[in-house]
Amino acid sequence: MIFGKRRIQGLAAAMLALLCCPALGDSSASANTLEQNKFLFPESRHESIGELVARFIRNSHYNRVAVDDELSSKVLDLYIERLDRNRMYLLSGDIEYFEKYRYELDDVVKSKPLDPVYEIFEVFQTRLRERLTFALRQLETEPDYATDAEYQFDRTEEPWATSVEELNAIWRQRVANDALNLAIEDEPWEKIQEILTKRYKGSLRRLDQVNNDDVFERFMNTFAHAVDPHSSYLSPRNSEEYRIQMSLSYVGIGASLQTDEDFVRIVAIILGGPADFDGKLKRDDRITAVAQGSEGEFVDVIGWRLDDVVDLIRGPDDSVVRLQIIPANATPGSPKQIIALTRGHVRLEEQAAKREIVEVPREGRVWSIGVIEVPSFYRDYRALSNGDMNYTSVTKDVKRLIGELEEAGIDGLVIDMRGNGGGHLTEATALSGLFIDNGPIVQLRNAIDINRNPPQRLDDPDPLPRVAYNGPLAVLVDRFSASASEIFAGAIQDYARGVIIGQQTFGKGTVQSLYSLDQYLHNAEGDSFGQLTLTIGKYYRVTGASTQHRGVYPDIDLPSNIDASIVGESARDNALPWDTVLSTRFRAGEPLQSTIESLVAKHTERSKDDPNFQYQLGRIEATQRVRELKSVSLNIETRRKMREDELGDALKRENERRIALNIEPLESLDDMEEELPDLQLEQAARIVTDLALMREIPLQPAHTAQVSPLR
Repeated sequence: MIFGKRRIQGLAAAMLALLCCPALGDSSASANTLEQNKFLFPESRHESIGELVARFIRNSHYNRVAVDDELSSKVLDLYIERLDRNRMYLLSGDIEYFEKYRYELDDVVKSKPLDPVYEIFEVFQTRLRERLTFALRQLETEPDYATDAEYQFDRTEEPWATSVEELNAIWRQRVANDALNLAIEDEPWEKIQEILTKRYKGSLRRLDQVNNDDVFERFMNTFAHAVDPHSSYLSPRNSEEYRIQMSLSYVGIGASLQTDEDFVRIVAIILGGPADFDGKLKRDDRITAVAQGSEGEFVDVIGWRLDDVVDLIRGPDDSVVRLQIIPANATPGSPKQIIALTRGHVRLEEQAAKREIVEVPREGRVWSIGVIEVPSFYRDYRALSNGDMNYTSVTKDVKRLIGELEEAGIDGLVIDMRGNGGGHLTEATALSGLFIDNGPIVQLRNAIDINRNPPQRLDDPDPLPRVAYNGPLAVLVDRFSASASEIFAGAIQDYARGVIIGQQTFGKGTVQSLYSLDQYLHNAEGDSFGQLTLTIGKYYRVTGASTQHRGVYPDIDLPSNIDASIVGESARDNALPWDTVLSTRFRAGEPLQSTIESLVAKHTERSKDDPNFQYQLGRIEATQRVRELKSVSLNIETRRKMREDELGDALKRENERRIALNIEPLESLDDMEEELPDLQLEQAARIVTDLALMREIPLQPAHTAQVSPLR
């Protein structure tokens, strides 16, 4: 790596800022903290990436955004907010000092050294270390639990603290609150000290593990999000993790890992993976060292970052990795064990589409309602590009599951899209085509088309007029159903193919393209450069309406704990606006308006006497009351009463539900052994049963007008 004169000057400026910033307070304490800070700096490849990202934003973003002073100002505000959203670390003097960069960050990304980005982060890192060090000192004395003070935990709208003393006062309350949360559980002070010491020192340890790429990725993500909330930059490591999530497979040992103090601990063994077949590695085993092959030397990994350990454990298919472990529940001083595993392909089955059958008693018989949960729109493009026709695909999985459910004799089907944040556009059109005869699914308009051409029409990729399922259908959605989920739900609704049940969806009506920056940048070291996700278009329903901001409105609303005022596109900064284009020609099935009105009437009448439904309403109301709190008492008796009241209300709601269902009431919530039913899914299954009873959904799929493939 080459360090030029400008790099030295930049670091000198950063050090000077940290030592001389007027809000820093005790300069000796700050100097000591600086000595502990990890030496972070922009690498030359980071500057190359920044320049390329700025070029992409100017030339390829849907809005052709100008990378100028206005954008720079947005970036600075957003960067500070992302670092310290709750205003618990930085001081007003720090914020004033950062003002000198308000109109420079655009120039920094386009063509200048990235030193200011790291300087701002180093100030934050120093402040964070100061706060954690201060918190550890507070543990020398047990807090006063009889105080009348209140701790304001939500400081997002508060002014920045003006002095170290003011922050100290806030953090005394923060530590007192952390301790009080444990004291309420009747933990002795010595145990509370131990737990909080471990917690704060763990945060300090993670702070030491921050590297240059982490700082750069955080800033470039902020830079992209200042343009719109769905453009982003991923480092090389996170680009690979994204690919794994979309393909639902990787080459490794098949174990889920988690950091536990200085160790990496096994938290789960993935069924069907190499570790599962071998059988020696167990949950809660701790990894102390990793070696490559049968003869490679062990590398001690105690205290390492989790992703660095993961990199050592993953490797080529059919290669050997050896793990040195401390077995779960081993006594101190027990010998370590060596486990050799042959890496192989691991399929993340728990993240794939899955099925179940819900039984609904009605009209003297039990109706079987099939449910297919679709967690994301995944597709293994790498396998497909390599000619593997057995590539992973959500559409292929759902089609197979439909066949299995129909063999079981289902009376109706629910496609559960709750929490599905989207994925590949090609999978959205293909999955929609399983339920709609061939025709347009969605319209796409990119930056080039804005002023010149009509939107592109994306049709069902299956050219044959066939569907995988044509019975009673509902799509269950919530506020976290976004993007591809909204394309699917919108198409089902527009074609009158089924009913949409649940909550207004997220409202992400934009399309992103993934740019592998390795295709544009190269250096002698052979570095990877990550990937840019850039918003390049907006999609529209076949009716011409955008889902951007507004989402898809359900035909039948269900109560939800998700607060739509804080979750969704309409709650995000810099989101693109809602608009419309002309409708494309399509032919829907028979209108469902009268059917939906009847379904709503039946559902509403049934809900009045449905103990589970009424229980859900009460729980949502209680959750909303808690959400509105911004502070809590630091008096242990007041908090105990508050908790007792909450638990009492929760027990009352639960027992009212149980009595109405002829279930034995509880003395305490601790006595509850069974899990609560999935209330939304239960209600959706009942509505689909109504559909099956009414027989008003046409058995034949909707047909499309005969038009040319593209307008």
